[in-house]
This record gives sequence, structure tokens and C-alpha cells, in this order.
Amino acid sequence: MVAVAFVVHPERPVAVELAARAGAWLTERGHTVTKVVDPASASGLDGDGVDLAVSLGGDGTMLRTVAMAAGRGIPVLGVNLGQLGYLTEVEPAALEDALGRFVAGDYEVEERMTLEVEITRAGSPSPTDTGSPYLVLNEAVVEKTAPGHTVRLSASIAGRPFVTYLADGLLVATPTGSTAYNLSARGPILSPLLRAIIVTPISAHMLFDRTIVLEPHQWLRLEVAGPRPGVLVIDGVIVGQLEPGDAVACREGPKNARVVSLGNRDFHDVLRSRFHLADR
Repeated sequence: MVAVAFVVHPERPVAVELAARAGAWLTERGHTVTKVVDPASASGLDGDGVDLAVSLGGDGTMLRTVAMAAGRGIPVLGVNLGQLGYLTEVEPAALEDALGRFVAGDYEVEERMTLEVEITRAGSPSPTDTGSPYLVLNEAVVEKTAPGHTVRLSASIAGRPFVTYLADGLLVATPTGSTAYNLSARGPILSPLLRAIIVTPISAHMLFDRTIVLEPHQWLRLEVAGPRPGVLVIDGVIVGQLEPGDAVACREGPKNARVVSLGNRDFHDVLRSRFHLADR
């Protein structure tokens, strides 16, 4: 018997209906449906004994689900009800089959690298933001707050000064996040099972505008050098305003995201499909 929690996009009726149908399918077979969790809920996946979290939505819902589940080691199965579906594993019609394979043990769990992100306020020797550290699956972005202006960010790598960026922002991504905002900013595409930290400037106003790829232990510190403030965005959600002197540290996360794979999708096949690539 397994216990399954459904994380449902609350504004998509098809997700609610799919959760109810799949929940009934599991219950009829003697399994436990623990709850239907709103991805915006602060409570998250409370309690013990959840064997699987099922994300019903798009990539955004998948990101919220992973953020709730990773700290507890719960594997996540993504069901694509969105547009892109880079992170999700199955389509809605295949959910019951996927659940059956999970129950039977016919699946693998991919261990995806995460980032841990902390805010240190100006004048403080240690992280001071009450919301951090944040667990990141795709990316952390420090970016400008005022249209038509830039933000200055002094970057240090593993405690050593590197360069001060003058840009619209700086994006720090995982390999899983390389196909998200990093892709739009013309950063490189990495296999999601690699372990690396991708640092991509966004519209840099300087000659050095290239992405750099760091080893996972090479943590990155970004300090807002002023005179203008910045903002920290974690997996598409604004989590904090940054004043001059505030800093953000990004390092390899202590917990992996555990993503269920059924062997149905190959990463490169997904790229071919999403970009309409064809053999010549």
C-alpha cells in the first residue's frame, strides 16, 4: 500500500477532476490518498508517510511541489497540464498507468541538483532574511527593479572577487533550470542530471556578457553594489527586495529534488519536440 499526495493547480478545473479520478482509482485498490495540496499553501506536505507527490499542473506547479517535497525526500511525479512541460513526466491520459507502475516498483528516481539561496542584509555578518535559505530547482535571479535602468552586482566565486556586473540582472541556474529562464537569456542547455552552477548575465551592459559554468562546490555571492536596489526571484516568485549592500549567496543545495522517471521521455527527445527540430 502506498500513500499519495496530489498537488493541484487550483485554477485549473481539469487538474481538480484528474486528482479526484486518480484518487478514486488508488482508493479502490487499497492505497491511501492523503490530501490534495494547493501549491500556494504555506502548510505544504505536512505530516509523515507520503510515498509519492503527484504534481497536476504545469512546470510552475512542479516547481512548487518539488520545493515542498525535497526536504522530506518525497519523490515527485509530474503530470503535464501546462504548455511546455520540460519538468513533467506524463500526460494526463497516462496517469493511472503511471500510478500503477509506481505501485509495482517499475520506475526510477532521478536525483536532480538543487541550489540553496540565502540573503544577507547590509552590515550583517550572517544570513538575516527570515525566509531563507530557499530551495531552488530551476534558478535564482537578482535583477533590476526600475525599467530603463540596470543593477550593479559584485560577484565572488568561492570567496574570491570575480567581477562586478552591470546588467538587467544575473541568473544562477541548475542544470534542470538550463531550459527555463536561462534558455531565454541565451545560456547553455545542460543535461538535467549533471551537477553544475550556471551563471548567465541578463542583457549585460559590458563587454563580458558570457555565461560561466561553475563546479557545484564553487558557491557564488552577489552583492548589490548600488546605487539602485534589486530584487531576488526564486523559481519565478519574488521573495525579497535587495538594497545596496545586501547580498545573495547561491550554493549547491543539501537536498536533491527526487523526480520520478518511467523511462518514457528522453531529455533530447523533449528538446527535439519543443524546438521542432528535424533531421536534415
